[in-house]
Amino acid sequence: MSEFAEEIIGTLRNAGLECRLSEGTLLSIVCRCARSGKEIRIAPLDVCARTLEEALAQQALASEAILGWQGEDGEYPLVVTSDRWRRSNGMMKARLLSHVELHRSIFARDCTVRRIDKITARDFLERCHSYGYASGKHHLGLFVARSRKELTEGELVAVATFSSARKWLKGGKEIHSFEWTRYSSLPSVRVTGGMGKILKAFIEEKNPDDIMSYADLEWSEGKVYEQLGFVCEGVKAPVSFEVNPQDWSRKAIGKTSPEAIPSEEKLYFTNLGSRKYRLKLTEY
Repeated sequence: MSEFAEEIIGTLRNAGLECRLSEGTLLSIVCRCARSGKEIRIAPLDVCARTLEEALAQQALASEAILGWQGEDGEYPLVVTSDRWRRSNGMMKARLLSHVELHRSIFARDCTVRRIDKITARDFLERCHSYGYASGKHHLGLFVARSRKELTEGELVAVATFSSARKWLKGGKEIHSFEWTRYSSLPSVRVTGGMGKILKAFIEEKNPDDIMSYADLEWSEGKVYEQLGFVCEGVKAPVSFEVNPQDWSRKAIGKTSPEAIPSEEKLYFTNLGSRKYRLKLTEY
């Protein structure tokens, strides 16, 4: 077992949770959730490849293992990578514990949606989203409407960003399409219905013809989008990265060949790709 997997197990056990190792083609951790008692699977992926070729092989192994686990219980595992764990340790630990139901909860009906400025959105997402801030035109925040369960009135608990409208002509009609670029709640807070409430507010304000987004397969297979009415349009290919072990930052390297990339003092990682989703609000 790697030191990274031991750290995750230690975090779970220190929180009083039952967990065990599961051997197979890919090491995983099975943890019993704090509230429901159901068991979920966590896949710790150690970013340690010295070449892009090794990273691609690790990605193929992980994808195969995840498909097998989904066949067993239908649940998508939580994938935790060592570079994210080490770069943003506090946030990643909080998200891990929230995933196993150690979190504060609030219903979206007890929150209000308001416009926020770019600086507020960027600060929140850099602290709370595993990929940080992504440039967006429209920034919305979800605020606690009244104090409850250690959450104070007026506290910002979730942020979403949307792009500017992409416009094209279809059948003589101008179509306005937006990309939903980011959504994150506070890592230790579960906002039930939060994505739906922000989505509804954005639709009421901008009246889009459609909205598209991506589900990052490191965290989710996209069921939450399907629950909101989005339809999967396909899969975005995995992306390979150079990883700097000094600060654990990632840099996308596209389709550069393994032989052309110097490997000294660098690590490599290939993610699991993503699924593209679209919500069509008008016929075109």
